[in-house]
Amino acid sequence: MYLMIPARPDERPLRRDAERNRQRIVAAAAEVFGERGLDATLDDVARRAGVGVGTVYRRFPDKESLVGELFEDRINALAAAAESACEAEDPWLGLQWYLEFLATTMAGDLGLRQMLLFATYGTDRVAYLRERIRPVAARLVERAQAAGQLRDDVCATDIPMLAIMLATAAEYAAPVQPALWRRYLALIAEGLRPSREGAAPLPVAALDPAQMEQLMRTHSNRARSRRPGPS
Repeated sequence: MYLMIPARPDERPLRRDAERNRQRIVAAAAEVFGERGLDATLDDVARRAGVGVGTVYRRFPDKESLVGELFEDRINALAAAAESACEAEDPWLGLQWYLEFLATTMAGDLGLRQMLLFATYGTDRVAYLRERIRPVAARLVERAQAAGQLRDDVCATDIPMLAIMLATAAEYAAPVQPALWRRYLALIAEGLRPSREGAAPLPVAALDPAQMEQLMRTHSNRARSRRPGPS
């Protein structure tokens, strides 16, 4: 018979403190990367969290591992929102809400925009992005098309591209008119609807999934070539 050896009295508080520090670091990283992008350093994160940089390194061995955790959190949140949008009784309203949600979220988070554009930062996360987002984005598009509310030539890969465009417009106009991007959302939404007379054909085809992945990897390689050594 084996005896259960009780934990030392100081072990649980230490574990609780470590978990609290970890949560503070992740929350601080979300703020810092959201404001400054992925070029922010672990020193920046430590200062925002109010801990020593050594504490950050004990929780995360390098910046890429911290970015990776944030990436998965953000992608899971975007996928969950898309799944909720798929439950909307009106497919068009679900699609429009999700596009607005994407644009709003990305406009206020530079780090998220870079995570989506450069999904190979540190570690190639394109496959995770593909598996979590593409199926629900395709379902949103297919529901609206089946209801006759969306042009037949719209593809799932168009949705993140449109959100990136809107988020870029929001960032550009923020000092003068922060809500300007909503004007372009309304214009885009009108263009997404089928026309009674028949929609004019689009001059260029949508990206196929392989091209979307190639685009993310290409931008990631360019960003890495411009980035100084690891911090």
